[in-house]
Amino acid sequence: MPEVRRVRSTNRKRNLMRPVRKEQIQRKALNPHYVIGFIDGEGSFSVSINHHKTLKSGIEIKPEFEIELRADDREILERIAVTIGTGIIYDCSYERYGWYPHTKYKISSTKEMANKLFPFLDRYHLQAKKRQNYLVFKKIVGMMLKKQHLTGSGLKKIRVLREQIRKLGKKPNGQKAQETARIRENRSSGGA
Repeated sequence: MPEVRRVRSTNRKRNLMRPVRKEQIQRKALNPHYVIGFIDGEGSFSVSINHHKTLKSGIEIKPEFEIELRADDREILERIAVTIGTGIIYDCSYERYGWYPHTKYKISSTKEMANKLFPFLDRYHLQAKKRQNYLVFKKIVGMMLKKQHLTGSGLKKIRVLREQIRKLGKKPNGQKAQETARIRENRSSGGA
């Protein structure tokens, strides 16, 4: 237990960089097939639905594509952004958990998804089960671009589709050991 306290009490100040857009990155593009394999392993398609007071419908639907890695792998995310042709890179701090800093590549604009991400993923197909997530995610974004999310029936259909994404991403029971291993991998050297 003293080791855990020591990790939590670290007082390292880290200045996080401002978000970086694809246009600001001066890196070489990667082989698209490498990027597809990377997305199969580390990519995430998510759709959040929240109440929002200032929107007419009172509901906000937020689709996001993300890849998050430790900050020492930032260059690979920058090269992925250049290869796909869009996206923003953010720094994430997990000091309170005793983890190394992370960097996140994210696309949250539905127009950028439709114009850059989807053509890339349709040309170079995902090979793993994440392809199913992608196809459902793409359907949701397509509905949003057609403004179907503003109708009651459209919102209901998006909720059903989002539930499909959630089910595809759930781990079967008995996966606790792998989760623990992943948490340990993310911790700093002073951690447990």
